[in-house]
Amino acid sequence: MKKFKKSGHKPIEKGKCDDKMRLNFGGIMREVLERILLIEAEQKRRAANNFLAEYNTGEKKHLKQLAFHKCPKKNRWVFGGNRSGKTECGAVETVYMARGNHPYRDNIKDTFGWVVSLSREVQRDVAQAKILHYLNPAWIADITMVSGKKESPEYGVIDQIMVKNVFGGVSVIGFKSCDQGREKFQGSSLNYVWFDEEPPKDVYDECRMRVIDKNGDIFGTMTPLKGLTFVYEEIYLNPTNSPDIWCEFMEWADNPYLPEEEIKALSETLSKEQLESRRFGRFKANGGLVYPEFDENIHVIEPFNVPHDWYDNISIDPGLKNPLSCHFYAVDFDGTVYVIAEHFEAEQTVSYHADKIKEICARLNWGKDNNGNIRALIDSAANQKTLSAMKSVSELFYEQGINVNPNVNKDLFSGIARVKQYLKPASGSPKLYIFSTCVNLIRELKSYRWGTGDNDAPKKVDDHALDELRYYIMTKPENSAPKKTKTIIEKDKERLFRMILNERKR
Repeated sequence: MKKFKKSGHKPIEKGKCDDKMRLNFGGIMREVLERILLIEAEQKRRAANNFLAEYNTGEKKHLKQLAFHKCPKKNRWVFGGNRSGKTECGAVETVYMARGNHPYRDNIKDTFGWVVSLSREVQRDVAQAKILHYLNPAWIADITMVSGKKESPEYGVIDQIMVKNVFGGVSVIGFKSCDQGREKFQGSSLNYVWFDEEPPKDVYDECRMRVIDKNGDIFGTMTPLKGLTFVYEEIYLNPTNSPDIWCEFMEWADNPYLPEEEIKALSETLSKEQLESRRFGRFKANGGLVYPEFDENIHVIEPFNVPHDWYDNISIDPGLKNPLSCHFYAVDFDGTVYVIAEHFEAEQTVSYHADKIKEICARLNWGKDNNGNIRALIDSAANQKTLSAMKSVSELFYEQGINVNPNVNKDLFSGIARVKQYLKPASGSPKLYIFSTCVNLIRELKSYRWGTGDNDAPKKVDDHALDELRYYIMTKPENSAPKKTKTIIEKDKERLFRMILNERKR
């Protein structure tokens, strides 16, 4: 066994302690206590400045802000009115990425990103102020200034903030302004770019190039005051159906921290036109939307397994160089219409389109008529024969096993009125829902606008899906009057009756 040397100190007998030892012990305890008090004071100071930890954690939560942070897509945009909470999204997202403590994403260390404002003055007053609010001073390693002193950065214009990240390294938040010009946005490789308000297109394009190397993120928060710009055309409408793009609208009522009386007071000071952008964050143009009733948050739903006895009809708007649009429609026992599948493609032959339609039918187990053909509605123009063709489009489809019916009601204005009834009935819930997979129909509903000519008709642009939607909806009854709630027995009778009709059609 290992032997230990005896120390020169005599053991203290129980109950005995001299004055010198008492003083030493008391000094040690005081020092320990002082250190504990200093640590507690520092913890309280940090907690008092940790607004990031308090963000969206109370009883009231801004659900659309949380949806923004949770979205995994690489190109996210929030269109919101003033005071809707949109800028908060961008500032918090930036701090999350710099700190490396994003609650909904895989974090990386030592990130480098830009915050892009319209001007240096706007940067100082808006985006910069928000970021400083959410950055605890203890997290800031250093600051470089364009103007002003780094000891009081809120009063100057910041060039870069070096942020201590949770991995032990340092991230960099850089600040840029659009009035610097596109050339000032060249060269860097970035993890993210936050646009606070809408940038010029050349600046946006240049920043997209900056995030490619690192597979980085673009996110924007803006009030659309400039009309139908590239943001509307390329991002909101998303004509290429890019899977990386995500958009959300925020309005005053979405902000749980904005009192109702303040919303009312603000609303009374603005015109109806101003409210569209300043409150709801909607895009404006000379010609208004044909279907302002359409709301993606209400009418677009995720796909579900539709009962076969809900299957109703297919509608086609033919096109060769222009896109051919085809949608599959189902109706439940309350008369609610569901658009459940889509084929939309340009510059293809009738046989190609027929094959694609039959593929969808096979996937859905869609029914056929007594002759084994697929039934569908189609624009009456499909009956016309061109100089270069011996057969009409209708005849060509029939040869491919699709029996198209060209006897559709093409009256534009009555068709639009009927669609409006289904989007927003006189009372009750909407009678038209669209599966999120029908991206082209959704895009056209968002972009369809009245023209400014003498005939007041909608602009004849990008409306192929809307045409065949009208053909189909015009075969349905009007929804102008509220209907009596049906009993379980009445619904069951309708279901049985529909099954009998479907059997007869087959």
